[in-house]
Amino acid sequence: MLDRIRRRREREKQVRKENRLPPGQSLTEKFPVLHYGSTPHYKSDLSDWNFRIIGLVEDEKRWNWDEFKRLPKTKVVMDIHCVTRWSKFDTEWEGVSLKTLIDEGIIIPKPGANYILQHCDSNYSTNLPLSVMLKDNVLLATHFNGEPLERDHGYPLRVVIGSFADRSEEQTAYFWKGGKWLRGLEFLAEDRRGFWEKAGYHNEADPWKEQRFSGSF
Repeated sequence: MLDRIRRRREREKQVRKENRLPPGQSLTEKFPVLHYGSTPHYKSDLSDWNFRIIGLVEDEKRWNWDEFKRLPKTKVVMDIHCVTRWSKFDTEWEGVSLKTLIDEGIIIPKPGANYILQHCDSNYSTNLPLSVMLKDNVLLATHFNGEPLERDHGYPLRVVIGSFADRSEEQTAYFWKGGKWLRGLEFLAEDRRGFWEKAGYHNEADPWKEQRFSGSF
């Protein structure tokens, strides 16, 4: 146990030296489970699951699980940062890039679409600017470290937002900005705050600026 603690501390020193550890954060080798509401249960074949693209798009979409699995796939390795002060490094995710779907014309936003509201099961929602959702450090993820997502981590689909080791994407956010059990993306002209944002969490949630809570919290 002491060796494990020593290794974790050495690793934390390393990522801090590399400027990868945001202020107020600590490295974890675990993957804590934190969310609002209960964990949804789906049929084993996901025949009761669907995913929707709605709002300011040329054609609204509704995909079942088999259709969603046929969309172009992307893999990324990112560091993730939770508002509860843990950070996890070099995590590997696989899923669908919204940027790819738009670049390939699968989704066509209408002029004036500036924001996206993520709609999730358990009445959860969270918001991000469309410009952020189109970054390479944002993914509609189906797999973590080569395996399908665990139920408590958002199976079968969640949004993941993180940061690259070289900090090449300057716009990132705390992990709550990636909704678990994702069921739809709504394209909006004006920003609409989600569950935690309405409750007083910071609307932008940049971990490098420690934007944990709004001034009115």
